[in-house]
Amino acid sequence: MIHLTPATLDKLKERLRARGERASVVLGSAKASLDAIEAMSVVSEFGALCEAMFLVMLADKKVKNVERDVLRGAMRVLSNDRVRSTHLESMLDAAARGVAEEGLEKRLAAVIERLRGDEGRAETVYILAAAVAAADAAIVPEESAVLHALAEGLGLDEARTNQLLSEIEAGDVLPIDAPKKA
Repeated sequence: MIHLTPATLDKLKERLRARGERASVVLGSAKASLDAIEAMSVVSEFGALCEAMFLVMLADKKVKNVERDVLRGAMRVLSNDRVRSTHLESMLDAAARGVAEEGLEKRLAAVIERLRGDEGRAETVYILAAAVAAADAAIVPEESAVLHALAEGLGLDEARTNQLLSEIEAGDVLPIDAPKKA
């Protein structure tokens, strides 16, 4: 039987609390703390969406400026301009590190897991990822394969993805522009 005194428990509790604190949140100034909190909020809300688009963009191993511009525009629209350039660059750097460490397939599976279960987000990320892939006027087979895996993982069948793309080509409203249903 293990017997711990209250004093020992207090010491242990303090050590565990100190270890559990996030260094990025425990900053010296209030402004720095607010900036860090905002950055964490942005990454939490938009990180998976950004990474999904990045993975499609990276599929052909050529990251083009026009694709980055489309991705940046998509993130600004999605976030109502909350995603700033510093946030975007941080998310893209993290996504690139993830691919370097784990590979594209594992990162895609992780992104799908984070986005799965929300049909609106699934459709939105698919449309935006397709727009990023098409930004350079050609969707190459590697990009198409990642788009297909993304759609399949998110539960979007071929009929639905074709319908979504047809609606965009026809100039209909994008899911990100549609009013929220009550």
